[in-house]
Amino acid sequence: MGTKLGLIVNPFAGMGGRVGLKGTDGSDIQMRCRELGAIAEAPSRAIEALKQLSPIQNQVQIITYPFEMGEDEARAAGFTPLVIGSIQQGRTTASDTRAAADELQRADVNLILFAGGDGTARDVYAGVGDRCVALGIPAGVKMHSAVYAINARAAGKLAAMYLQGDVTRVREAEVMDIDENAFRAGRASAQLYGYLRVPSEESFVQSAKAGRRDSDDAAVEGIAYAILDQMEPDCLYILGPGTTMRGIKAKITSESTLLGVDVALNQHLIAKDANEKDLLNLIKGKRTKIIVTVIGGQGYIFGRGNQQISPQVIKAVGKENIIVVATKDKLTSLEGKPLLVDTGDTMTDNMLVGYVKVVTSYLEQSVLKVVA
Repeated sequence: MGTKLGLIVNPFAGMGGRVGLKGTDGSDIQMRCRELGAIAEAPSRAIEALKQLSPIQNQVQIITYPFEMGEDEARAAGFTPLVIGSIQQGRTTASDTRAAADELQRADVNLILFAGGDGTARDVYAGVGDRCVALGIPAGVKMHSAVYAINARAAGKLAAMYLQGDVTRVREAEVMDIDENAFRAGRASAQLYGYLRVPSEESFVQSAKAGRRDSDDAAVEGIAYAILDQMEPDCLYILGPGTTMRGIKAKITSESTLLGVDVALNQHLIAKDANEKDLLNLIKGKRTKIIVTVIGGQGYIFGRGNQQISPQVIKAVGKENIIVVATKDKLTSLEGKPLLVDTGDTMTDNMLVGYVKVVTSYLEQSVLKVVA
């Protein structure tokens, strides 16, 4: 076969999201994820992406690393991969990802398709630099980098289009990552590590996360008062992460988290930095609403940084009880693009598709389209 697709799967990516650990960098965090019963997102998302290549299966040779780093996922999607390299099964590391990227580049693959988060993108970049075209399947918790498709299906479709020559242009996309220890302590500052060359098809690939502007302060204050005025008695409020949400949380308590998911009842904090299990236990038999903000520059309202609010939580609460908030500057940064959802569950994503009101100030709202 003349067309070769390199495949890398970070088998731990995404495990820290629903259990509230905000990432999986480091063996100690991976062990903690296992103790909490976390399940990695990357394997299933890699399989979902690869299934989009089924129509060209006979035209593509997948080259990958052993077992959970790509071989298992390729076989599950119906491919017979060429397996190279070696790993310690069940104990893969960042150095394995870097080695795999380097070996796949030297094998002259046409494209490296990798599943993971920002740490994985950083490792792939360390292995190949600008020597090979690459594309990410989003499966992590931290997703600041612009090298990822908007979801797993889009990654597979774009990979197929590129391998068939339907998409020929490539662009340099930012590889960004943050210090997870600082992130868990409530400090988020992304660092640029370099640029990967990715297939250029705007509607398929997410943008880099946009930073917050100082001019947003007054708007955030207005949003906070608007939400407090409409909070209903004896109703639970699940409060997502982010600087816009911090404005709301600050009106309730000084003990809330910037980057975690908190829960309020009667304008009092009853749960701080809750994980998926906490949320499911709290909302049983309770009238509940979810308040989330929009990720600037990207447009995600679910599936990036707030995985604790899982498909199970969303379905239990109901679409009609979801409130979205964002400043006008944040919506402007989307440049007319719709809001996005990527929960990892197709039924939940489809349930969220449509139009949603976004609270942008005290007496102002916008209506935006939501797509999966």
